Amino acid sequence: MNLTDRIVVITGGAGGIGAALSRRFATEGAAAVVIADLDADAARAVAEGIGPVAHAVAVDVTDEEQVRELVADTEMRYGRIDLFCANAGVTTGGGVEVDDAGWDRAWRVNVLAHVYSARAVLPGMLARGGGHLLHTCSAAGVLTAVGDAAYTATKHASVGFAEWLAITYRDRGIRVSALCPQGVDTPMLAAGIVEGHLGARVIAASGAVLTPDQVADATIAGLAEERFLILPHPEVADYARRRAEDPDGWQAGMRKLVRRLTLNT
Repeated sequence: MNLTDRIVVITGGAGGIGAALSRRFATEGAAAVVIADLDADAARAVAEGIGPVAHAVAVDVTDEEQVRELVADTEMRYGRIDLFCANAGVTTGGGVEVDDAGWDRAWRVNVLAHVYSARAVLPGMLARGGGHLLHTCSAAGVLTAVGDAAYTATKHASVGFAEWLAITYRDRGIRVSALCPQGVDTPMLAAGIVEGHLGARVIAASGAVLTPDQVADATIAGLAEERFLILPHPEVADYARRRAEDPDGWQAGMRKLVRRLTLNT
């Protein structure tokens, strides 16, 4: 995908990776960047920093009606959507003890929001014969997120759904990419490290922690090549191969890392 003159929508666009992507899409020449976020003030601040091509919208991605309205309003305003980025995400920082409300929120934000956006945007894209879906899924979706059971389960589901979309719609002109970064210097990771969450400490110990702008660079390259898996951390591909070839050995290595970090607490 060449982003010049494209109409782009991004959820969770007010901070972290979403804000970096929003700015980068504008730099790449997008005709419009619609920044959707639960935090309306933060979305407006990002849009104002970008300039006239950016438009901020308050959206709760767990509400399907609001997602449908986001798509309908964008299509009415700009005539089409070329790239829809389902980027909003949440963590829980816990395991099986997380209550049902925490699991439900993770499921709704990390998975159902992707389903809602696909339902809303696919009819227009299919009618025009083309479009691109970018789903932010995390390396946790191809590996695991130690210390966060709900995040692991829902990110695996989001990768699976993206793959289903890619298989089902590629021959009808729809491109699908799953963005799967590992450690990224965002408030989500920083808060986890400060609070001593095991998962955040494992991420920090497992490789480079990239800036959101570096993730945006990798995303632009992946979109240009129409790759399904976009891996800002190339080592994730090696980890995934090892995990597939020797699940027991990979799990043993992860347990060893957890023990080392726990002993150093």
